[in-house]
Amino acid sequence: MSASPALVDLVVTPLGWIGAIAAVTAYAMVTRGRWSGDSLRFQLTNFVGAGLMCLVAAVNGVWPSAVANVVWIVIGGQAIVVLVKARRRRATEAVVVPLEVPAAHARAVDLAA
Repeated sequence: MSASPALVDLVVTPLGWIGAIAAVTAYAMVTRGRWSGDSLRFQLTNFVGAGLMCLVAAVNGVWPSAVANVVWIVIGGQAIVVLVKARRRRATEAVVVPLEVPAAHARAVDLAA
């Protein structure tokens, strides 16, 4: 049993608009310098936008656009993985804290020198 075309349009078309707005927003934010092109926010917004626009293109049989969005999704997905790994690596790196020597020990070291 397949969904009626009207039902698909009722659900898929608004998702496509959300995807288009997300992609344009991401592009505008980077162009205006508000987001960095290598930020997780930009990559996630682009990824979601491409995914939603790919859905609409595939449902409507617009294969060149669907394939272009799949490539966009793959590129964005890879960028997200790299950014998340880098964020985790930074979070687990040891924090270097200067060693404070108590005053009594500091004098003993000074006298021995």
